Amino acid sequence: MQDTQTEETSTAEEKAQAQAEAAEAAEEATVETVDEKEAQLEELQNRYLRLQADFDNFRRRTAGEKEQLSAFVTAGVVGKFLKVLDNFERAEQSAEKAADLESFLTGMKQIRRQFEEAFKELGVEEIAAQNLKFDPNFHEAVMRGQNPELEDETIDMVFEKGYKLKDRVIRHSKVRVISNE
Repeated sequence: MQDTQTEETSTAEEKAQAQAEAAEAAEEATVETVDEKEAQLEELQNRYLRLQADFDNFRRRTAGEKEQLSAFVTAGVVGKFLKVLDNFERAEQSAEKAADLESFLTGMKQIRRQFEEAFKELGVEEIAAQNLKFDPNFHEAVMRGQNPELEDETIDMVFEKGYKLKDRVIRHSKVRVISNE
């Protein structure tokens, strides 16, 4: 009986020892897994911080480039109108000295032509309106009028010209629209 008890005790001890070894191995595996996960987490955090820094640098760089581009474009536009300003100043000086209204008027027409050329170079176009159908995309109706000779919704008077830059309206034409009711 003692042999059986000793065998049972030794089997129980072996089982307990095996369980202890298994628990110790599982604990070591858990510690290794936790260490691995912490290393992965630290690596991901570092990658996140580097990515965030790269994005901040990109944002600052593009803001600077945008500002430079804006200044460059503005300088180009101003350069085109400086010639016109110079001619206005010359016209003022000429008007003070000259009694000839005809030459002054000729000078003003030339300056207007320069303005139109500068607009053309910049891609600015006048919006056609006179005797056309009213289009709210390009025209702003400021008055209604009656004229039996014209069809309804026809523009018979332009108070202020409209302009567009390529396909974008800069200013709508202010017009009077016919409504024969």
